[in-house]
Formats: sequence, C-alpha cells, structure tokens
Amino acid sequence: MNGRGPLAGAPARVDVGSPAGGGDGARAGAVAAVPGNDGGRSAHAPPAGLRHHGQPPGTSGPASAVPALAGVLDADEVRASAAAIAAVQRPDGMIPWFPGGHSDPWNHVEAAMALDVAGLEDAATAAYRWLVARQLPEGGWFNYYHWDGSVEDQRVDTNVCAYVATGAWHRFLLRGDRGALQELWPAIDRAIRFVLRWQQPDGTVRWSVDPDGRPGRFALLTGSSSILHSLRCAVACAEELGHERPDWELAAGRLAHAVAHRPGAFEPKGEFAMDWYYPVISGALTGDRAVAHLQAGWDTFVMEGLGVRCVSTGPWVTAAETAECAIALDAAGRRGLAAAVLTWAQAHRQADGSYLTGIVYPEQSTFPVDQTSTYTAAAVVLAVDAVSRTSPASGIFRGEHLPAAVDLDEAPLGLTARSVPEPGR
Repeated sequence: MNGRGPLAGAPARVDVGSPAGGGDGARAGAVAAVPGNDGGRSAHAPPAGLRHHGQPPGTSGPASAVPALAGVLDADEVRASAAAIAAVQRPDGMIPWFPGGHSDPWNHVEAAMALDVAGLEDAATAAYRWLVARQLPEGGWFNYYHWDGSVEDQRVDTNVCAYVATGAWHRFLLRGDRGALQELWPAIDRAIRFVLRWQQPDGTVRWSVDPDGRPGRFALLTGSSSILHSLRCAVACAEELGHERPDWELAAGRLAHAVAHRPGAFEPKGEFAMDWYYPVISGALTGDRAVAHLQAGWDTFVMEGLGVRCVSTGPWVTAAETAECAIALDAAGRRGLAAAVLTWAQAHRQADGSYLTGIVYPEQSTFPVDQTSTYTAAAVVLAVDAVSRTSPASGIFRGEHLPAAVDLDEAPLGLTARSVPEPGR
C-alpha cells in the first residue's frame, strides 16, 4: 500500500536471480514447501500486441477454495484474516483502515478483494456497492472518508480511482459472474475515462486533482504503475463485455513506456519501497529486467529475515510492503523467494488473524502503536493466494488473463487484446 544480507556475490544468502529463490536454513525450508516450486511462470511479455495470458477465466480452480501456503498460512488462518477485515467493515459496506479510522477507495477495494478470495462474497459485494454509490459524477472518488462515511479529504487521487477496475476483474476471475461485472462496468468506464483525462504527453498520469479542479503538478511512479495495472484490468473487463476501448490500450502502452524507461518523469520518491517493486507488479518490467530491478533494490529495502522497510531511511518494517514485495517477486518468477518473504510478515500476525501495520527494529516496537489495519491483512491474503496459485484470480498480478503491458515505443500501435495462452501452460 504500504539484519541485511547481500543478494549478489559472496557471501550471498538469498539471490533474487535464482529461479527458485534460493535461501538457507528456515527460509530454505519455506521455499521447499511450495508445491511445484520450479521458479514460476516465464515473466517475459510477448514481443508485441496486447494479449491475454494464462488459462481462460474460471478454469484455475473453484472460487470456494480458500488459499493456503505451507509454512506461511493454512486455509483457516486465511479465513481468520478475512474475518478480521469483515469485523471492521461498516454496516453500509465501507471498509476503514481500522475501527474508528478512515477509508480510502484503493485500500477499500484491496480489502474487498481479500474478502472475496476467502469466500466472504456478501461482504465483498457490500463493499463494491458502497464504492459505486459514492462515485462522483465525473468518475472519481474523494481521497478519504471518515468512519461515519462523511468526506475527510476532497482531493481526488487518480491511482485510487483506477483501482476499481482491478477489483472488478479480480472478482470476475474468481466467480465468472458476467452479471456482477456488468453491474460494475458503468463505474469502471467513468473512472478510467476520468483518470485518462490527466495523462500527459509523456505517458505519465498526474497523481491528483484538487477540489478546485487543478491537477497535481507531478506524476508518481507508484501511482502510475498501479494505474497501468488497472488499465490492463479495465481493457480485460471491456473485452469480456464486448466494449471496444482502443484508446485505453494505447494509453496503457504509453504509460508502460514511461514506467519502464523514464523514471525521471516522476517525482523523486525513491526512498519508498513501493517505488521499488510496483513497476514489476504493473507488468512494465518483466523477466530478466524485473529480476535485475528487484535485485538492485534488495539491500536498500529488505531487512533480512524481518521484512521490507516502508521507507529506506529507517528500520520500520511493514507487513503490507512485505506482502506486496512477495507479490512482485512472484510476478518476476521468483516464487520460492516470495514464499520465504511471506514467512517474515507473520511476525505481525495477531491472535484474531489481523496484522500489525508496522514494527520498528531492533526495539520491536509497533508503529503506529498497536495498530492493526485491514489493508495489511488484505495484502497478506492476496499474496498467499498469488504464491499458492489457489484461486482462479491468483494470477492477476502475474498478468494472467490480462493484456500485456506493451511498450508502444517498441511495438506496433493499435493492436487489440486477444486471448492467447502462454507457452507451456
């Protein structure tokens, strides 16, 4: 959302470049526990075109299967984490960060996705209906809502607005319910049209719009990366429902080029871990480039055996960033290492299945003090699903069933998404 050891050269303990993730001691045990751990899928994008990857939606497994990952969480523990999220959900469907806290649409959707994965379909449906009911006429949502549902921050964050497409496509992959997708389509269409109003000639997307209508003066790498992934989900939704959106495909290609090749186009925020791994989750960086990118930032952001720093300047490890890093490693084909990293996040787990937001080392003090957060539990649940390959939606962050993030400076223009199975699957 949100002890160091080198990864390259002696005396390397874990190597991002190793297909299975590598590792020794307890971590090696966790890696070995992953069924079929052969390094995951090839993460290379096709040479050109917007193409769907993986099996057709709904063929990976039953939607009722709850994720479990040996050495990390079993199915009952995943259910407990989802129940901890649902316990915070308001009667109207809003999912705040914690009891009495505020909600933002991005983390609200993330939490709804976790509820769906764990089988709490009614709670997830209520969450999406709350979101749709509060969409602004121009297509966006306010940045934050108070516990009581009133508006806290009237700024509009483009990345936050786009994420509804990711949630909708995730839900369709899980359940194959075109009716539910159709119900969300008007909100998706309005949201993406709104977001793309703020795309710049260089492909980046302004990060926010002030209440008076003035756009933020810069783009953010994490936000634009998340928008790219949401655009890919939006194109998949459109195609499934028979809507042509070639402008969305072209916008995704321009944004993919910016994320992959123009880091200087974004406001410098390199101290944040999300700027490190989100270009991989977005699909802009794949294969060897993704592995090299994660390798390069490992020593900066990873506290070996403890987790991922939220910010590189301090020893504050957050379970959400740790889980999202695992998702990025899995997307890069380093499934074993992803499972190992997820074991580190379990230091944050509480008896009820919730997760502490962050721990400061070496004091092992919690920050914010004793705070658990719904988005943190959601990130862990989704990471367990991704690495375990349990649900039909588990490949959404590996780009399965999605058009590839094709760099338009390196591929022909105007190509349409087609359902092309990935070789070897």
